[in-house]
Amino acid sequence: MARDPVIDWLLEEEQPAVRYRTLTELLGRRSSDRDVRAARADLAKRGWVAEILARRDPDDWWDNPKRDYWPKYVATNWQMLALSDLGATRAIPEVRASCERWMARAPLREGGVGGNSAGKGHHCFTGNMARALVRFGYGNDPRVRIAFEWLADTANPRGGWSCFSYADGPSPSRTLDSWEGLSAFAVYPRARWSPAMRVAAARGAEYYLERELFRQGERYEPWFRFHWPEHYYYDLLVGLDTLTRLGYGGDPRLGPALAHLRRKRRADGRWNLDAVHPDGPPHYEAYFRAHPKERPIPLEFETPGRPSKMITLRALGVLGRVGAAAPAPRDARPAGRRRPEARDRAAAPAEGQIRSSARR
Repeated sequence: MARDPVIDWLLEEEQPAVRYRTLTELLGRRSSDRDVRAARADLAKRGWVAEILARRDPDDWWDNPKRDYWPKYVATNWQMLALSDLGATRAIPEVRASCERWMARAPLREGGVGGNSAGKGHHCFTGNMARALVRFGYGNDPRVRIAFEWLADTANPRGGWSCFSYADGPSPSRTLDSWEGLSAFAVYPRARWSPAMRVAAARGAEYYLERELFRQGERYEPWFRFHWPEHYYYDLLVGLDTLTRLGYGGDPRLGPALAHLRRKRRADGRWNLDAVHPDGPPHYEAYFRAHPKERPIPLEFETPGRPSKMITLRALGVLGRVGAAAPAPRDARPAGRRRPEARDRAAAPAEGQIRSSARR
């Protein structure tokens, strides 16, 4: 059997996190497999997980003991999200201790997690936190269960969520940017879904599919670039990863997004990291020049413009889940169209909008 050079590249031992996810997600190896056990044991010893843990304060936080969210994107919240993407779990004592601190500092009303200091949830923050905690091994924790119940109860009745509303009732609006709630359901075992969760996840998926993952407002170039870590930003790879994990890999409405994914594949079978966040329109940079104290600090693991193991791993996972789905039209080319509910990206955000985003 011929060896696949791209898979061999992902299996290199210098990054046990990528090796572990490749073995389990792309090659279907079981947790009892010797190579899987070895890669999991190496997570905290070298590579990106070890680097993140080395930056961690002995009191379980990163960069700022008082604010888990700031500075972006190096404080505790962002480091925890990256650790969850890399396959770290609470089996690592340092990760478990930081998870408990993180949850204790973000209580949701009724005993859940993902809330602000007043206990109110925020769809993007709660969704990110719920997804990460499931990956860390807290899927059975009642605090996490309540977070999922809250996400289901506060979804827009027509499907989807909005990060720009702090309400205990249903989300009054929705946007493709607010992908985190749906991504949480993508990793939450179906056996644990309540009827309300099933409805919220199905309606949320339909909201993305009927827009082919990108048709909302004018064409927004950052959506067509691939990033990692994502933080709370959306792009087409985020959408494809989420929808295929939810079981929609055969839906033909993924065709244009899949065509874009395939076009971006390099001749050597890999994908590049296009950019790290913050990656936005020109007015973002103008705003940060005028307000330097609010400029985020990029959390960077790989070099933009170069082949990326994390992007390649995720892209191959998407294509693997698509399986026997009908191929997208060769001439399919995403081109957005304005919709009445779309966020207007052409206008520069006011200072209050940037600050609202900073609280997510």
